[in-house]
Amino acid sequence: MDYAVIAQDLRKTYLVAEKDPGFLGTLRHFVRRRYKKIEAVLGVSFSLAPGEIVGFLGPNGAGKTTTLKMLTGLIYPSGGRAEVLGFVPFERKAAFLRQITLVMGNKQQLIWDLPVLDSLRINAAVYEIPAAEAERRTRSFARLLEIEDILTQPVRKLSLGQRMKAELMAALLHHPRVLFLDEPTLGLDVNAQAAVRAFIRDYARNSGATVLLTSHYMADIEALAERVIVIHEGALLYDGALGGLVERFAPYREVRLELAGPVPASRLAAYGEATVEGRTARVLVRREGLTRAVAEMLEELPVRDLAVEEPPLEEVIARVFSRGAV
Repeated sequence: MDYAVIAQDLRKTYLVAEKDPGFLGTLRHFVRRRYKKIEAVLGVSFSLAPGEIVGFLGPNGAGKTTTLKMLTGLIYPSGGRAEVLGFVPFERKAAFLRQITLVMGNKQQLIWDLPVLDSLRINAAVYEIPAAEAERRTRSFARLLEIEDILTQPVRKLSLGQRMKAELMAALLHHPRVLFLDEPTLGLDVNAQAAVRAFIRDYARNSGATVLLTSHYMADIEALAERVIVIHEGALLYDGALGGLVERFAPYREVRLELAGPVPASRLAAYGEATVEGRTARVLVRREGLTRAVAEMLEELPVRDLAVEEPPLEEVIARVFSRGAV
């Protein structure tokens, strides 16, 4: 099978200078510097099929952004192999750069004092997109993102949500085949997040693009990705289906109870980890004992309503990170 993205034993090590505090420390730093090695990425391997949307998860400092930068050719790997659409990223060939994009929620490519439309025209010229085609793509993207009325406004006048939508337009104007998205909904309100997710999903579906998405908003991952890759401290922890992540790292189900009368948490603790707020309760029950526990709750407790759900994905991810190992 021909993969769109391949990372094989990918590694990145940084040498960071260490300096003692004070004036003498500064002098020693100039004369004889000490360095320490920071292992940002430790032999990560995965591959993405054409058209696949994959969530790339990990806590801050896990190595996600460093991995994306190696796959886009921004930094040179210390070891291993990276390949995107058959190209070696750090060679930064023009044919490669025309087929990828990198969107970072905390960075911008639009020119601050120019109207959005001018930045888009500059991008079109850089990628040698004919003017008529660039205009057609701009209108189409603006309509989908519902920002047709802000294209003539300076970027500095836009809200964060409007600016992020415009950033996406600029990043996708050349119709890339591989999207590397690093926190594309960072800081956006709920409505803007939903709009950005819908746009990314529609673009990927219509173009067949491959997407590698990092996000701290689990709603982004749940809405877009069926497969997730989890890294922690630079090492791969999990690569598989989103549902499999829950099965593997959350061996319990969440039982939500609406009670007719007060029940102490200590009573519910007999079934699993429990929290009680007024007459509602939440109990985490081991999967293998779920049927028995639910039957006993219905028989022994003043239950008005009961629902069994998967635990929230945020909680599952937090447990994965706290383990630090598979």
